[in-house]
Amino acid sequence: MILYINSCVRENSRTDSLARRLLDKLGGDYEELYLPGEDLRPLDRETLDRRTAFCRDGIFEDPMFDYAKQLAAADTIVIAAPCWDLSFPAVLKLYIENIYVTGLVTKYDDEGHSVGLCRADKLYYVTTGGGRIDPVYGYEYLRDMFVNLFGVRNAELLAVEMLDIAGNDPEAILAERRRDFGLD
Repeated sequence: MILYINSCVRENSRTDSLARRLLDKLGGDYEELYLPGEDLRPLDRETLDRRTAFCRDGIFEDPMFDYAKQLAAADTIVIAAPCWDLSFPAVLKLYIENIYVTGLVTKYDDEGHSVGLCRADKLYYVTTGGGRIDPVYGYEYLRDMFVNLFGVRNAELLAVEMLDIAGNDPEAILAERRRDFGLD
């Protein structure tokens, strides 16, 4: 199953458009999780204590674990995250906070090292930005988490930048990068 994690809030998002071209190329059905439409909340003391108790007891039936189960079951993950203020939308961070569940997406070995439990072979991180995109503040952070902690085997960045710089033709830049990515 391909899981499409969409954190694009704009109706005609360039990032979402690029990600959907990738999904077409990958073929097959995909399950879309539109994060701006979800009721994601930061973990508060009560929720965190509840989650900790469930994890300690190995009880994962509560709906709070649905996102983590969905992620762990995916064969391929596509994240669409526009570059905002040098990073990604806050709703994606809320999602990460809610899926980082010991016992579902990761566990710890006897030496305290994280061992990933996700079965996905590939993570695609799709982003666009009006100016330069520094992958350190978005892609590299999530790549390291998904690969080193969650067990996803490979990650790839599809980034299109400089779209809103005066004198640039955003449609021409997007078309060129789509060709570069093999998405035309």
